[in-house]
Amino acid sequence: MNLLNILDKLSDDQFFTKMTSRSEGISDLANFGKKAALASIPLGLGSFMATSAKAETTSSKASFAPASALTDALQLALILEYLEDEYYRTGLAASGLIPGADRVVFQQISKHETAHVGFLKAALTSLGTTPGTKPTFDFTAGGNFQPFTDYQQFMILAQAFEDTGVRAYKGQAGNVASNKGVLQAALQIHSVEARHASQVRRMRANKGWIELKEGGNMPAATNAVYAGEENITQAGFNTSTLFGAPAGSASFDEVLSGDAAAAIAGLFIA
Repeated sequence: MNLLNILDKLSDDQFFTKMTSRSEGISDLANFGKKAALASIPLGLGSFMATSAKAETTSSKASFAPASALTDALQLALILEYLEDEYYRTGLAASGLIPGADRVVFQQISKHETAHVGFLKAALTSLGTTPGTKPTFDFTAGGNFQPFTDYQQFMILAQAFEDTGVRAYKGQAGNVASNKGVLQAALQIHSVEARHASQVRRMRANKGWIELKEGGNMPAATNAVYAGEENITQAGFNTSTLFGAPAGSASFDEVLSGDAAAAIAGLFIA
């Protein structure tokens, strides 16, 4: 079975099934950034991958391929999808956390993240590489957040995770380009993650897109998620010339490096 067939079997044929209410009020969590400044985490991709050194095996005859840009990119994507998958599962299981009007959205997003985890594990196995194990996550980031008792904080982290994922997939595009099947599947996942991000942003009464490096009513602890988004120059063209800097920057989302994505995810790994 090729990678695209695997994705077809794991994908859900529905997306958001109804409109949801806008969340009322935005919690001011700027003080949380004092201890949780993401940009300062000294965690590179190499050390991040060491957290999954004890990899799970799918059979007694599992084969191992040398690390490559392709498999490293898939392992990073798997860590991000593990994080999102567990986050939404935990949130949905928390009694009284998610209002009924919003619950259907997060149930559907959760299904998508589970499908992404399944695909990435199957893809790595098909390439002769054992998928990394799921880390132990700490979604409080050392006590700085309480997302499973405070719905506004749950929404803030959901937005941060989705916006990170969208940028991270773009950042790894060049590393998966050597395999046409993986590239196509990664693009399919990327567009779904972008829809997640836009939906969650709107549920928080934000624009569905990012202008400059403003996340939109986000605490300082999430600044690293949006760093670099203020870029207005694309292939030498100043995109702000006709419409202004905010619209110019919003016209082109920026990529996130593997190290930066790993550092952000690393904040939530125990």
